Amino acid sequence: MPEDERPPASPDLTSEAWLDLLREGEVELEGRMPWSSNATFLVTVSSGELAARAIYKPAKGERPLWDFPGGLCRREVAAYLASVVLGLDVVPETVLRPEAPYGEGSLQRFVDADYAEHYFSLMGEPGRHAALRRIAGFDLLVNNADRKGGHLLLDAGGRIWAIDNGLCFHPRPKLRTVMWDFAGEHLPADVVAACEAVLAGAADALAELLAPEECAAMWRRAELLLAEPVFPEPDLEDRPYPWPLV
Repeated sequence: MPEDERPPASPDLTSEAWLDLLREGEVELEGRMPWSSNATFLVTVSSGELAARAIYKPAKGERPLWDFPGGLCRREVAAYLASVVLGLDVVPETVLRPEAPYGEGSLQRFVDADYAEHYFSLMGEPGRHAALRRIAGFDLLVNNADRKGGHLLLDAGGRIWAIDNGLCFHPRPKLRTVMWDFAGEHLPADVVAACEAVLAGAADALAELLAPEECAAMWRRAELLLAEPVFPEPDLEDRPYPWPLV
């Protein structure tokens, strides 16, 4: 994106302040995001003198998928909540807005990022591998069916965020990701702790957003990962990679 077309830097807010703004602020459409398969909009969210950019994904703009249930915007919110309650904190603040310009949809904090960076470039820096393992472990738990390389954003502070999490939580195994470099390694302590949190009931917070079978499947995934706490190998007969890769 040309420098003069980039949104202004986001305000420095706490996570709770971001959530309040996203839940209560006035939403104004700026434009449609390019290259998105579903309707995705850049918006400004404002409250008084405070204004910030966000990403809005309305339910009405979702294309039906033959292999995935609807309600992707709710899964975006569930992914954020899972990231928080499991202690991984890899997804930007995201809320469900019942009222918005095109009806119910997810609203996520816009991440000011270096858009030249993606998973494949970040893998070239060993100092970032711990953060990448955390996201790869998160994807195992939420059963991410579409982790492209460009879904990882590096912000100005050097933190890596995972976005575009709508294709998650399917009750059947659907893991499709570019993040296979850690296959065979032991899960890091923070991912093991996240699995333990699922079994302790932390994921109950997702019950209002997901179907009962989706919540039950997440519990089973955590149980299996604790029984064999390693990153799995890709099953080449089961479409383990998304397309496009970035």
